[in-house]
This record gives sequence, structure tokens and C-alpha cells, in this order.
Amino acid sequence: MAGTTRRDFGRQIIGGFTVAALAGSCGDPDSEGGTADGPGGGGADASPSIDATPTGGDGASCTVYPQETEGPFYLDLDQLRRDVTEDKPGARLNLTVQVVAAGTCAPLRDVAVDIWQCDAAGVYSGFPGQLGGLDTTGQTFLRGTQVTGDDGRVQFVTIYPGWYPGRTTHIHFKVRLASREATSQLYFPETVTSAVYATAPYDVRGQKDTTNDADATAHVGGFPPLLVVTDTGTAFEATLTVTVAS
Repeated sequence: MAGTTRRDFGRQIIGGFTVAALAGSCGDPDSEGGTADGPGGGGADASPSIDATPTGGDGASCTVYPQETEGPFYLDLDQLRRDVTEDKPGARLNLTVQVVAAGTCAPLRDVAVDIWQCDAAGVYSGFPGQLGGLDTTGQTFLRGTQVTGDDGRVQFVTIYPGWYPGRTTHIHFKVRLASREATSQLYFPETVTSAVYATAPYDVRGQKDTTNDADATAHVGGFPPLLVVTDTGTAFEATLTVTVAS
């Protein structure tokens, strides 16, 4: 799908992104496929709703995954790509998100998943006024979109996110189906984050100033399940299953 934008893909499947409920269940993914995010905050569309369980959990239970603010640093780049690193330094993170239907947990095909995050220094691409007075306008690192296949999965190659004051470690995401979208954030286990931040290049800034428990944004509607993160020695594998009410 190289060279194809998300909008081009939508036109190819007539009328935008179709939601095909396929037979199956939530399984283990493979390898394919200010203080509230700064001043201004942001809003999330009320539909479709999001439920989620970590991949490998009881998919049928569909534990509610609350929608959360998109924050002030979202950009609709319309850029389909798997590797979003753009050579940014940091611990490699292979992120897998599976999108499934509420009730049945059947995987959903042709759903667009956007992610965006800060780099190891807590800086987002595409905006002025970043930490240290940086202006990253025109830059696109650590942003991208993938479209789910038959198994409902997408995978991104990225880096473990850094942190900035007032927020715990997180990655933003949007799930887009048809003309609707849902927005939320992904969170990491504290023990893994502490270990990562003790290594270069994160150790220059030290440990984050806000824990998962202390992050007010993360607790809007109830704290969501954490990503399941495994250290393979060469990369961190992180997975989550997101259930949408289609």
C-alpha cells in the first residue's frame, strides 16, 4: 500500500471505510499487519464508543475503554505508513492494535487506525512551542495510519514514548470507521516505563513526573487497561484489542 493515502484507500472501497464483521475472536496478534496534553486540550467524538481488553485477555468481556481527549497536537496527515520513527532515537516499539466488534469480538476489516506520540524528549512533531522552545512545524515523526486487514489488526513500528510535565507515558490513537471516529490513548505498565527511562536516550531527562495513577487525563471515565508489553531483547512488543460499537 506504499504511496497510498488514507483518503485514497477510502475511495477505493466506495463510500469510505466499510465495517465488515468477520468470523473470529480476539486472539494473539502476529507481526504483520499544559497538563492535559498541553494548553487547549481537545475533544473526542461521542460515537462510536470504545471498549477494549488487552490482547490475550477475555475478548468477550469487552471491558469499557473510555474515550479521551485528542489533545492539541493531532494532525490529519492522511499518511498510510507502518514505520513512523523517521530515525528518531529510542527503544524500538512494535505496536499492534486489533479492532473488533462489540458483542462478538469479531475482527473488523478496513478500519483506519491513526497514532501520534511524543519522542524520547517529550516533543511532538508538527507544532511550535514544544519543550525547550522547539518549533517542529512541518515535521511528521511518530505519526501515521494503518488500515486493518482480515484479522482486524494493524502494526506500527515506533519508539517507546518519552514524557512531558503533567502527563504519564502514552500514545494517542483514533479509530475511524465510515464517517465516525473514536479517540483515546494507550498506556504502559509503570515497571516497564521505569526500566526504559533508565536507559539512553531517556535517561538524560530521568523518570517522568506523573504516574499512571496521578494522571487526571488518563482517568477520565475510568483508567483503561494497560498495553501488554513484552521485552524481546531487541524490541518491545506492545498489544491491545480495541472493541468498537459499530
